[in-house]
Amino acid sequence: MRDDSKLTKAERETIIIFDEEHDTAKVSTYNTRLRKKLAELAAAWPGQIVTISAPEKGEATYIVPKACVTIRAPYSEERKCADRVRAQNAGRRPRGDRS
Repeated sequence: MRDDSKLTKAERETIIIFDEEHDTAKVSTYNTRLRKKLAELAAAWPGQIVTISAPEKGEATYIVPKACVTIRAPYSEERKCADRVRAQNAGRRPRGDRS
């Protein structure tokens, strides 16, 4: 077994597995933001989002309803621009902007 801290970025995958029979999907991920989001959802929806393994670092695995797995069309440039203007009008700064 390889040490998680030695994995390359390409080896730190997110894998989503589901089949046509069951109404749940298995999500295994190294992605920090996704691990945090899944942990928050598991705490808020303990009967529906099930933690299989959730290490602080490394791979975390959850069982989620298939309805949580979605594929969306990419944002158009027009929508990005409109969202940017709306955020600026609301006084929001871009992530990482400390000015």
